[in-house]
Amino acid sequence: MEFYGLFARTPVTSNDKDNGGNVARISGVDLPKNKRMDIALTYIYGIGRTTALKVLDATSIAWTKKTDDLTADEVNDIRKIIESNYKVEGDLRRDVTSNIKRLMDIGCYRGLRHRKGLPVRGQSTHANARTRKGPRRSIVGKKKK
Repeated sequence: MEFYGLFARTPVTSNDKDNGGNVARISGVDLPKNKRMDIALTYIYGIGRTTALKVLDATSIAWTKKTDDLTADEVNDIRKIIESNYKVEGDLRRDVTSNIKRLMDIGCYRGLRHRKGLPVRGQSTHANARTRKGPRRSIVGKKKK
């Protein structure tokens, strides 16, 4: 007896790829279904387009290949290269936050800007920088001239 989806006219069948129909999981991140591999790898924190293409070249997987078409061996190859050569996800986030904390502890200019919540890289704050400074806080008794 075939199961038909709630509104489907065709029977619902399992995906019988080599990876068992499971979503590829690399570095604790589920790669999105039905996306090209060069785009899908960028869902991992710390991997951009250039790094994704380097990883795919090292594993000799076509960058146009979809995530649904990956075999279990290909997923394992990608996982090995990323875990051995790149700092991603939790480790990278921890390093970035520890670097910012170190800057704030030593009291350098960049650390002070982080502490005050102002732009760090030399941007002007007279008229802009609302993203970094947050919403405007009106001052009682001050009016425009």
